[in-house]
Amino acid sequence: MTSSTDIEGGGTPVLVDGDTEPTAETGTRVPVGRSPGQLMWLRFKRDRAGVISAYVVILFFLVGLLAPLISQLYGKNPYTVYADERPELFDSAGVPVQPNGGISGEFWFGLEPGNGYDVFTKLLYGIRNSLGISLAVTLATVLTGIVLGVAAGYLGGRTDFLISRVIDFLLAIPAQLFFIASMPVVVSLFVSPRDETPVYVRVVALIAVQWFLGWMSLGRILRGTSLALREREFIEAAKVSGAPPGRIIRKEILPNVVTPILVQATYMLPNFVTAEAGLSFLGVGLVEPTPDWGQMFSKAATELVMQNDITYMFFPGVSMIIFIVAFNLLGDSVRDAFDPKTAR
Repeated sequence: MTSSTDIEGGGTPVLVDGDTEPTAETGTRVPVGRSPGQLMWLRFKRDRAGVISAYVVILFFLVGLLAPLISQLYGKNPYTVYADERPELFDSAGVPVQPNGGISGEFWFGLEPGNGYDVFTKLLYGIRNSLGISLAVTLATVLTGIVLGVAAGYLGGRTDFLISRVIDFLLAIPAQLFFIASMPVVVSLFVSPRDETPVYVRVVALIAVQWFLGWMSLGRILRGTSLALREREFIEAAKVSGAPPGRIIRKEILPNVVTPILVQATYMLPNFVTAEAGLSFLGVGLVEPTPDWGQMFSKAATELVMQNDITYMFFPGVSMIIFIVAFNLLGDSVRDAFDPKTAR
């Protein structure tokens, strides 16, 4: 906080470091206080990489949200099989006749070899589906980590012991192998293997299996933070005043764990994006004709595409790299803004 000091015999105040504002009456500058949130926001705005990354991330979410509108303006959808409707655009092997995968003024990102889907609209809807699923998983894991982590740290005793043992057990399970093995099992709980699986069932299964092994890291962090907070003076004062545990957790504990929650959430979402894309790449996530980022990578890895249209990998690959890098940089910037003493 800044302060002004009068010089003897002068009358002109000297300003010590900080931000000040002039008063209307005297024209002198007086200290201006800022809340921790305002200071965090100022630090974040000074980080050019963080601000640019935030704009990139917002752009991706806007593209996903507005995918139907963009597709309508573009005049195409990701479900039209152009190999059947316009066979003159493809050779006998199903590869676009025009160079670079059929990129033209009509098809901005070209056509997919084989079925002939429009790559631009398929990428738009793939971003929409991947981000929607990953965002739902992130929200579910954050809520679970908050409830169980804070409960374990504040309540302690048997509650802490049971929740901590559950966390230890789940952390011992190899996540990727569990995802691959459990997806068909979860899907079979809703749909018979003889029937075609609806898209919503696959979406629910993807969210469920990733949530099941996704909340433990945040839960352990919040447990440690809550353990430290419950010994602080303001918590003891709340107990002495007769406040129930639920009120103490809501009013005292939760406001003080916002920082790790936000920082961890910015790291978790891109991890879930890559995990969901990996499951679809392996054929246990979303399948055709439902567009998905990982499904596009799976198509690009086929022999037909690798030998005849290597440009098909360019658009989904570059878009995912940009998104993951931008979100990781955003997470670093958020962490540094909340805790300026942390060295990047």
